[in-house]
Amino acid sequence: MSHSVISSTLSRCAFLYFVLPCFATFHLGAASKIGEAAELGGGEPRNVILILSDDHRFDFMGFHPDSPKFLETPNLDRMAREGVHLANAFVSTSLCSPSRASVLTGQYMHHHRVVDNQRPVPEGTRFFPSVLQAAGYETAFVGKWHMGHDHDEPRPGFDHWVSFRGQGTYHDPELNINGERKGFQGYTTDVLTEQAIRWLKGREGNEQPFFLTLSYKAVHYPFQPAPRHKGRYAEEPIEYPETMANTERNYRTQPNWVRERRYSIHGIDHMETGAFDRDPVPDFDQLFHQYCEAVHGLDENIGRVLTHLDQSKLSESTLVLYMGDNGFALGEHGFYDKRDAFEESIRVPLLAWAPGQVDPSVVQPMVQNIDLAPTILDACGVEASEAMDMDGMSFWPLLLGKNPEWRDHILYEYHWEWNFPATPTTFAIRTDRYKFIFYHGVWDANGFYDLETDPHERHNLIHVPGYREMAMQLREQLFNELENSGGLDLPVRRPAGDRLDQRKLRR
Repeated sequence: MSHSVISSTLSRCAFLYFVLPCFATFHLGAASKIGEAAELGGGEPRNVILILSDDHRFDFMGFHPDSPKFLETPNLDRMAREGVHLANAFVSTSLCSPSRASVLTGQYMHHHRVVDNQRPVPEGTRFFPSVLQAAGYETAFVGKWHMGHDHDEPRPGFDHWVSFRGQGTYHDPELNINGERKGFQGYTTDVLTEQAIRWLKGREGNEQPFFLTLSYKAVHYPFQPAPRHKGRYAEEPIEYPETMANTERNYRTQPNWVRERRYSIHGIDHMETGAFDRDPVPDFDQLFHQYCEAVHGLDENIGRVLTHLDQSKLSESTLVLYMGDNGFALGEHGFYDKRDAFEESIRVPLLAWAPGQVDPSVVQPMVQNIDLAPTILDACGVEASEAMDMDGMSFWPLLLGKNPEWRDHILYEYHWEWNFPATPTTFAIRTDRYKFIFYHGVWDANGFYDLETDPHERHNLIHVPGYREMAMQLREQLFNELENSGGLDLPVRRPAGDRLDQRKLRR
């Protein structure tokens, strides 16, 4: 999509936050029924299952060339082999609640206004499953919601609800099932899968099309694998990223805050580094291995869903989408966590599996989490652009092997958090080759990287004369688009929750 088209689209959304609560009902028009575009052979409407994971980075899947060699993900590998791997998928904000809100609204953070993990969704916010409901779909949500730490009550847009408060736990969860809380024993990833399959089995004989969101807690930090997988990879060798070393070469051109974050709560030099530190964060190798073990358990449960679809003959009429809500650094630049605009933080896995509907392929154009809502509605033949006023685009045509006019860049935004102050407010624009990053509110250098020659973003070119013109052009484009869409209206929130601001001294 051209710059002007994207700017125009964003401009139309600038007033969204103020007028959206005024919509009392959806004006769906032709979308009030399931459209012809959603029909398969025999006239059956398409079912959709959206599987969301937490903090699963883009390259930790067995089939990916950059995956750890020992990591086993046979079911994600199957989805990629039999379906579509969207190889360049990104989030618009690398933080749990804002990213999940973008998935459900199709909007940038500055439109849906979920800017941190501490507060609930603004009153009046509309989620796309409500549109599917109005079009005749039965909808269900199972798993992590997280937008509002203390609230697990059913949300609008879902006929069936299974969730928990905040981050939840990895073991023996308490679930709110349609308004009634019940305790369960076992590994939470297993329990959520059982709940999803139970709901699917309960629909046997029901010809109404369905939309199911299965939203896992895994593999969120602190990484806890299932007991059956604990220690599975403990002895496997780790290939440390080049940018992990605390060397002059790695930090010579980077902004000062990047090196300083090494010593914060999300830096590897904040981990236990001596007998007197008494830091609860495990050492890096343990962190890495447990992450991989949690990913393996996640994959195992995705396989259970696929197996049920095969056995129940639902595979032929169901689109399964798998996506991570954020990326996650594992040593890159001295980080563990997300939030920043480096590749490991903003890139996520995205797979589409629909036997008989979608041919195996690899899609290269850049897609984002804001594209999931319009894509799912498009795949179901339901249109709701006027009611929802989405920022995203449907990549359904890309899954079908078509070549629609597409964007040539993506935008990224993150607002500084009082709870985790090590990462500054960040705005970024990324093209196929270049990335410009603007850091707001800190006396520091911005970032400019050539991803073709420097895919690991080791060399910041912001002060190199030969790149100055390109960097300034991208900065101008970034702020033009943010300004036109209301993205420069930075919210200031009252402090809430715990403040994790400890910083260790350099050794």
